[in-house]
Amino acid sequence: MSESTTTTRLVEGSEAFAQAMVGAGCRFFAGYPMTPFTEVLEHMAVALPWVGGVCINAESELEAVGMVWGAAAAGTRAATGSTGQGLSLMQESIAEAAIAGIGFVVLNMARGQGDYFQATRGGGHGDYRTPVLAPSGPAEVAGLVADAFDLAERWRNPVLVIGDYYMAHTWVDVQSSDDHTAPPPAPSWALDGSTGGTGRAKLVSPLGTTKQRDGVGYDLAAHYAHADEQRRAMEAGIEPRAEAIHTDDADVVLVAYGTMARYAEAVVSDRRSAGHAVGLLRPITLWPFPTAQVAEAADGSRTVAVYENNAGQMIDDVRLAVLGAAPVVGLNGYRTDSSAFGISPEVSVEQLTASVDELLEQL
Repeated sequence: MSESTTTTRLVEGSEAFAQAMVGAGCRFFAGYPMTPFTEVLEHMAVALPWVGGVCINAESELEAVGMVWGAAAAGTRAATGSTGQGLSLMQESIAEAAIAGIGFVVLNMARGQGDYFQATRGGGHGDYRTPVLAPSGPAEVAGLVADAFDLAERWRNPVLVIGDYYMAHTWVDVQSSDDHTAPPPAPSWALDGSTGGTGRAKLVSPLGTTKQRDGVGYDLAAHYAHADEQRRAMEAGIEPRAEAIHTDDADVVLVAYGTMARYAEAVVSDRRSAGHAVGLLRPITLWPFPTAQVAEAADGSRTVAVYENNAGQMIDDVRLAVLGAAPVVGLNGYRTDSSAFGISPEVSVEQLTASVDELLEQL
């Protein structure tokens, strides 16, 4: 048996996402082209056949998520994705998958950070939530994508991984191996056809697992109550994650996720070198939100500044975490290029440095 080899490769971020999904055991992927998600779909189309998987360019996002529903219900590690606009079309199916107990991974290659509410609150119906993982760049993708599949399988729930245009098009060195994780065995509840016609046929449905026959119907109230118990157990069972950088003695604590956290980290390093007490708290799980970690970072600070590329969304969760212990202000705002795909030149380390210096002068 030949030994696997590990090499360092220069890859585009979108390829890093595809490589991570295949490496985590994903064997079915469906999507519809939409920048900046398109490149991920293209890389999956190349990579999956080599490991016996299937990638389908669906007719639309509606068909894509439906195909993934079927693959995941049959016990295959499956994923789909789009940008926020495409994910809007998937919300009904994502909600019903959560209520039905079907886990798969959903990738949002966002056009900025205007999809925070969509990711953390969802736009579907009913009492459901989706765990959300937010890498800060391609180098962190492999670990978080693997975690996403594990969470989806453990909790039988869709899990969202959120990236962005900048992340998809940044070239980085990553470790690449020709040894891919073998997909896990299908779970016992998976619909493999083996019990059909036996009187013990399995049922996976947002309406519950009780069959409607011989005058016996499904009890939606009981099913929704069970789904709520599962959701609460999932929220309690997933440890909120965040990275804290120089927050112990910070007068100004920046809170940022994803690409914006990369800018913030550079500013923190620069301001620290100049003798200013500035720190960064980077949420890695956007849901469950790292409320305790944000509160701890804000404790003793004089200002908490939320840096996000939108009109102000994550700031709501930060305010709930801080609960008035320190002023919470928003920095920047929604800034993209003229196509609304990439990040505006106005978003820069220099721009953020000027905003942080202004906050320091006000202390």
